[in-house]
Amino acid sequence: MTPAPIPAEDFGALAGTRPAARGTRTLRAAIHARRMLLLKSLLVRTDRQRRLLDPAARRDFERAWALLTAAERTGPAAVREVLDYPTTGAWLAAALAAPQGAAFERHLAHLAGVAVAAAVRAGHPPAGTLAVPTGLLALPGLGVLRCPSGRVRLAGGPGGARIADDGGHTEAVLPHPASPTGPGASRTADGSGWSALRTLPGGTVRLDDLDPYRTPLPGTGPGPLRAADRRDCPWGTWARRWRRARELLTAVDGCRAAETGAVLRAVVPLAAPDTGAAPMGATLRSAPGAALLQLPGTARELAESLVHETHHTKLAALDELVPLCRPGKGASHRVGWRPDPRPVPAVLQGAYAHLALTDLWWRVRTGAGAAPAWRRRAGERFEGLREEVGQALSLLLESDELTPAGREFVQGMERHHAGLGVTAQNVL
Repeated sequence: MTPAPIPAEDFGALAGTRPAARGTRTLRAAIHARRMLLLKSLLVRTDRQRRLLDPAARRDFERAWALLTAAERTGPAAVREVLDYPTTGAWLAAALAAPQGAAFERHLAHLAGVAVAAAVRAGHPPAGTLAVPTGLLALPGLGVLRCPSGRVRLAGGPGGARIADDGGHTEAVLPHPASPTGPGASRTADGSGWSALRTLPGGTVRLDDLDPYRTPLPGTGPGPLRAADRRDCPWGTWARRWRRARELLTAVDGCRAAETGAVLRAVVPLAAPDTGAAPMGATLRSAPGAALLQLPGTARELAESLVHETHHTKLAALDELVPLCRPGKGASHRVGWRPDPRPVPAVLQGAYAHLALTDLWWRVRTGAGAAPAWRRRAGERFEGLREEVGQALSLLLESDELTPAGREFVQGMERHHAGLGVTAQNVL
């Protein structure tokens, strides 16, 4: 029986990894519902522990919350964009996991940046002052302002929202309502203390090399995920490679190219790999919609990475709607694409992303839209990856750790996997 939150047609399309606009909308709704639940949890925790909070930290949180709710009344869709931005989820997860005391209060202070970004995007004129204890006011999806004084002063006017360090060191003027992709998204140039996020060509996906929550904080996630600083992030190379990767995807599978633009909200550049190591990528469960990537060597490799990370986001969002694996620790298993044993949820994540790559390589291999070099690579990789995914699917179907919905989902993956093999044999 198909899970109630998802229509049968959409659930089947998601299992087969094929893009579907309705399925994408369902997953984005799931991300928003999860985000609102986490935001409510933060509010409840803050209220319950208000006597333990520093009075100044509590007052600043309440001021930021008031600004956020006022912005929501002015422009709810714009505020939703800020709340659903990937790094907002990473912040909420970090704040809720922080121990009571100074660490929790530092995370609470980040609400100031979320609220200011929401107000600017919604066209609600901000006013007053807010604390910025880290000295960096991060506006999710927009940019960051250095605030050496530790406080930011807000004012609205006909020219837009003026956001300034309370000590007069830095300031930015953002037109309201601000669009991160429109011309004049910021009237203040980098170098004045303000740095704006840049939008990758041809869409709305940001290259986020600024937000402090774009990679796991020390001690809270995988060690190798080290963010690239802006000075080490070659914008021109990223923009050219992104544009070409999108062109390659569009030529072989236009629906999949459109899906990556709809599912992904940000690409987070990671520090360059060690000499000789292959570029790596990752998706954080707390920040679906962000692809964390070391710059791939070619546009073809970037296209493949985007498909891979898009499917990690899709499965993470789906699992919030319909749990696919039972809780608890089970056995670990070997898979073809990793040297280390993996628990069942990780096997499912890997099999799903690699099934999408198998589908892509089949289309590259058998279609007429791919360049010869990519067609050769797809031909070399398709059979091996198809075998590895098949072994992982068999392992999953033999496991007792899947929920009924998870078993149905894996069966759908298996049907699509089998169809790719039959079709490939017929074509060749």
